[in-house]
Formats: sequence, structure tokens, C-alpha cells
Amino acid sequence: MNILRKILFPFAVLYGFITSIRNFLFDKGILKSTSFDLPVIAVGNLSVGGTGKTPQIEYLIRLLADKYKVATLSRGYKRKSEGFVLADKNSNAEILGDEPFQFYQKFPNVMVAVDANRTNGIQQLLSQNEKSEVILLDDAYQHRKVKAGFYILLTAYDDLYADDFMLPTGNLRESRSGAERANVIVITKCPKVLSEEKQAEIRLKLKLNCSQQIFFTFIDYDEEIYGSKEKIEVDEIKSEAKLLLAGIAKPKPFFDFLKNENDECLTFPDHHHFSDDDLETILAKANGKKIITTEKDYVRLKDSKLVSQLYYLPIKSTFINHKQNFDGSILNYVEKNLAIVL
Repeated sequence: MNILRKILFPFAVLYGFITSIRNFLFDKGILKSTSFDLPVIAVGNLSVGGTGKTPQIEYLIRLLADKYKVATLSRGYKRKSEGFVLADKNSNAEILGDEPFQFYQKFPNVMVAVDANRTNGIQQLLSQNEKSEVILLDDAYQHRKVKAGFYILLTAYDDLYADDFMLPTGNLRESRSGAERANVIVITKCPKVLSEEKQAEIRLKLKLNCSQQIFFTFIDYDEEIYGSKEKIEVDEIKSEAKLLLAGIAKPKPFFDFLKNENDECLTFPDHHHFSDDDLETILAKANGKKIITTEKDYVRLKDSKLVSQLYYLPIKSTFINHKQNFDGSILNYVEKNLAIVL
């Protein structure tokens, strides 16, 4: 695969040139970006693959939803519906996509919508009887037809965009210079202990401009796993023989956190739609043991024949330091821009 990526280097250069021209046209106003008269926060990354967008959106919901009417708008990757869909009691992961459905189930007071056309999606949200005060755009860093008021760029600690290259040689969706649009850069999936010296080294590598802030987070796991009828302490389940199941981009940390020498790990592609054959394979490999999966996979599997053996482990994004500064930046942006609207 590495050899093939190197062979495709000329296509990476071409792709980089095309995306740079596109960004230039948006920057100069030749291609139209639509702004909206309410706080719009875009969360995304420069690369393909998992950087922790879902726990970051959930962090923002927890920060904002007690004070403001919050809506999330996602593309709804791999959903089986089309156009704008507003989540309701009839929704499921096939209609919304797994991550939006997860938001809908966890945060009943938040309006959850999907639309590949983010401009139309925001317009539809604003036409609802219940007016949103803040809109969180999930995975919309490259969706430049909407001009968000605040951009949060995520990059994983062990896969920094500064060390990457354009597709298909690397994993970047656009040039590293795209990071200049970010108000805040969050380094995700860090070790729980990260020295100030290492943080300073990363700041230097990313070459931030004077107006940008950088923060460091790690993935924190819940102390319990959850099934349809019970919850179990993680320390108890770690010693038990089980099947670990994941259909996410980078499952290794999930496996490493839970597994012991008697466990089997079963991996499927990110956002995988599980077929009947898949379910039979999973049941056969579990052989009566508990099946532990990610929260994102659980929303797709909770109504399947696995349910009696199925549990999930929630995760959240936790700041190593300067959490108050991050929260303050978000809250100040929202308060200032809501005051303008009102």
C-alpha cells in the first residue's frame, strides 16, 4: 500500500492544486459562501479517518445546551435517506447515520438534523417552529459554501496534519495551509500525561498564527459498560473473556483499553452496515460471551439479534489543561454573536 501511495504522488500534487484553487476562489469571494445571523461552529479536520469529531461535538453540546437551544447538522455519512432529515421518534441509524443518531439518543433536548447541503440544512433548521440559537456543524471544515463564525480543527496526536501529505499519497483532504482558517486547533487522542515541552514542540511544528489557540485532549473512557438491561463496571469486565467488536476508523485504543489475553477482537470498516451474515459471524465468534462494542456501533446494532449479549463503552474528550480557556473562547463567541442577533 505504501508503494502504491508513492506511485500515486503525481495525483496527490494535482489534487492539492485543485483544492488550493478552490480555497482561493472561496477566499476571494469568487465562489459564494453563505453566512447566517446566529452562532455557527464548524468542527472538522484536514485528513480522512477518525480524529475524534464525535466526542468533540458532544463536548460542545454539554457546554452549551443548558444555556442555549442547540442544533447539530451533519452530512449523515452512509445513511439510506436523502436530503434534509430532522431527527424524530421514528429515526434510526439507517435514516440519520450512526453519529447523528447517537446525538439524538443522548441529547433529547438538542435538535439533530442531517443534510449533505449544509446551506440548505441550516435554512431548514431556521424554518422550524423551535428556533435554534447555536448550530454545530459536524465534519464541515471543507464545506465552504457555508461560512461558519467559528472553526475548530482537530488533528490526532500520532497523526498530525503537519506530518501528512495530500491524498492519495497521504491522508489530507486539502493542503496544510487550510489550517489557517481555524480559530482553535485541538490535538486529540493525546497521552493522558503530556509534558509542557512536548506541547510546545507541537505548537512549533504546526506554525500557528498569533490569533490561533491550541489545546490538547485525550480520550477518556466511562467507568461502566452499558447494555439494554444492565450496566457493568469496566474493571469487572476487563478480566472476563469477551468479544470486542468495532466498526470505527481507528479501533486500536478501544481494543487496548478493554482486552485481555482471552479476548478476541473483531474489526469492520468505519460506518459499516451489519448484514445478517455479519451478525451470524459475530455470534459464532462470541460463542455465548459478552460482546463489547463502541457507542457508535451500538446504535446500529442495538435492535439486532446481538442485543442480549451486547454492551457499549462510552467515551468523551477530556482536556489535559487550559479547559477553562477553551470553554471561555466558545462561550464568548456564542454570547457576542447572539447579542448581535438579538
